[in-house]
Amino acid sequence: MKKKYKVDLHTHSIISHDGGISRRQYKEILNTGILDYVAITDHNDVSFARQMQKEIGERIIIGEEIKTKSGEVVGLFLKKTIASGMVLEDTIFEIKKQGGLVYVPHPFETVRSGIKKKDLTRIAEYVDIIEVFNARGFLRGKPDAAYSFAWEKKISMAASSDAHCKWGIGNAYSSIESKPTKKTLSSSLRQAELTRGYASWYSAFCPSINKFKNKIFI
Repeated sequence: MKKKYKVDLHTHSIISHDGGISRRQYKEILNTGILDYVAITDHNDVSFARQMQKEIGERIIIGEEIKTKSGEVVGLFLKKTIASGMVLEDTIFEIKKQGGLVYVPHPFETVRSGIKKKDLTRIAEYVDIIEVFNARGFLRGKPDAAYSFAWEKKISMAASSDAHCKWGIGNAYSSIESKPTKKTLSSSLRQAELTRGYASWYSAFCPSINKFKNKIFI
């Protein structure tokens, strides 16, 4: 049987204001086989992801979850931080200028700044991947709507954890048959097996706890 690689394209480290996954924990996640590849997509900052890639190598994908005027969008395979607060089209232009991939997290959500359908329709031709399942989306996610939109527009799909602590990892990920690169990831995801499991109930408190902890100790 051909090996499949478990890939999570949406996680938050200790440098996100609400994140809490440490350097040691990322290494454990990869070394123990919970995941084979993981994208670190901190809010508006790629510095930690860059450091981790230097330490671990290409099993760390450098990403950033960027706040735009129309909601959040993720850039994958980035080289440097992209400024927040721009209009959606300008943010996408900056991602593409770096040779990165445009990944849309938790689309259509209201609680977590998901991109609205009218805005996503406007920029659909530039989107490489849509997150059709988010492990933190219990009772608030829009997985059916996200899947339908991606299917209609023929956009690659992914399932990801959006983990803000180590307990949120391992329930949602995409299994692909080739090692992810910026050239192959989107096409590989078209034949991916998506594992769709919601994170444990106690991991739902991680962002709030991390906000408090990071404000005091960092």
